[in-house]
Amino acid sequence: MSSITPFLWFDTQAEEAAKFYCSVFGNSKITGMTPGPGVRPMTVGFELDGQEFVALNGGPQFRFNEATSFVIHCRDQDEIDHYWSKLTGDGGEESMCGWLKDKYGLSWQVVPKGLGEMLSSPAAVQAMMKMRKFDIAALKAA
Repeated sequence: MSSITPFLWFDTQAEEAAKFYCSVFGNSKITGMTPGPGVRPMTVGFELDGQEFVALNGGPQFRFNEATSFVIHCRDQDEIDHYWSKLTGDGGEESMCGWLKDKYGLSWQVVPKGLGEMLSSPAAVQAMMKMRKFDIAALKAA
């Protein structure tokens, strides 16, 4: 069976980013590096909670944008708070409705498991539209 591996293009920060992501997510590790023409590796393989990724030091031609993002399904508020804090820290940016950009410009959605069920009422949808980081108790109360 084939698998799909996200391939992330960085200017020169592939190794730094891979190490950062491995520090944020449990059960994560660097799996290998291919040499580059200078002191930096050309690619860095890593796993985040069992999902394979490759980071490339490809130069400044391409930047991340909101057209691509990764969703983190969180089991509780503590987990939402953890990922939100880590990924917005050190230059990341908060957005609306559980979206954020990390310090490398990569977009993430930090959402509670069962979000669809929580948004079954118009009041809950209205509450969500006012949130940056999700507040599970406020969604359930709405």
